[in-house]
Amino acid sequence: MKFNQWTLGLAAVGAVSLASVVSADEAKVSQVQTALSSTTLSGYVDVAAQYNLGNNSYAGAIAPGVSTTKIDSFSLNDFDVALDKPQDESPWASGYHVDLNYGTDAINAGLGPVRQAYVALRTPIGNGIDWKVGGFDNIIGYEGNTDGGNPNYTRSYGYQVEPTTYVGALANYKVNSVIDVQAGLANSYTAYNNVQSTSAKTYLADVAFTAPDSWGWLKGATLNVGVNEAFNGNNKTAGTYITGNSTANYYAGLTLPTPITALKVGAAFDWVNYANAFGTLNTKDNSVWIGGVYASYQATDKLSLNLRGEYEKFDTTTSNQGEEVTATVQYNLWANVISRAEFRWDHAAHGTQFGSNDQNANAYLVALNLIYQF
Repeated sequence: MKFNQWTLGLAAVGAVSLASVVSADEAKVSQVQTALSSTTLSGYVDVAAQYNLGNNSYAGAIAPGVSTTKIDSFSLNDFDVALDKPQDESPWASGYHVDLNYGTDAINAGLGPVRQAYVALRTPIGNGIDWKVGGFDNIIGYEGNTDGGNPNYTRSYGYQVEPTTYVGALANYKVNSVIDVQAGLANSYTAYNNVQSTSAKTYLADVAFTAPDSWGWLKGATLNVGVNEAFNGNNKTAGTYITGNSTANYYAGLTLPTPITALKVGAAFDWVNYANAFGTLNTKDNSVWIGGVYASYQATDKLSLNLRGEYEKFDTTTSNQGEEVTATVQYNLWANVISRAEFRWDHAAHGTQFGSNDQNANAYLVALNLIYQF
């Protein structure tokens, strides 16, 4: 064992015993080993090759949910490493979770490469309240931040208008096997001027309903209803200060099994109200609503077919309407690898949301996607 000069000097004058220092250091190592013994390491590497058909000479030709940095390119979408110490079943359980990610699709909570980093705690009130304190993922939306957990390679319109991460505190209470409630308070973030608000906060809540076994083939069906109300304080847009700027996200999502065991379907609805977000001169109602449907068919243990369709109406500074259809074939040929081929069609039904003229009313995409999970 190597000792620093200060420790050796103290030992030389008899102030400390090297044996006691060794014993103390061994105790510290033992404590660290004990603390890490239940920590797990996981993550994934997500890569893709993408081709955008048609005129893609400028970013305006790319539809929502499709990254402008991936046009006709290979991409490292995300490299995610997670450290997790899950809570045990004790009344005052504790743990932690950390997600570090890097890549084109990397998400952070304003903390560099950190996507999530929170302390997990339990308080023995009723059935037990589980807490996340720190940085954590969004609690509303049909699609999540973890790439392999979504049915498609590209993101949905709904995902684009939802928050991605928070920094704050979140409480989760399982009322019974049917009802699960989440509620939290987090920092507000104003995307329009990239300023973190210190005087206002975001309120978030979600209620999940799970169909019991007594519902027959509908058992396991889920319904989520959630809200995210962000009060961003004063915001400066185009030289005008706006008092009380806020964004409200309302979400409902449904996933249903069907009498065909291999087939499940889902639906999602997002409505976003941007109160005063675009200035007092804007005559629009500052809202977006999006409806989506999903279908997934597990043909074999390795092969699945996933379909998504969406319609959006965007009425803020402009009035745009559009729809998208995405078809994804997933075949897991290699162990631990999700392999996908995807085709996506976006259409601007009204307005010019994919470009500045009519020739960009349609956008097409084909992609190959590989995700190694560990």
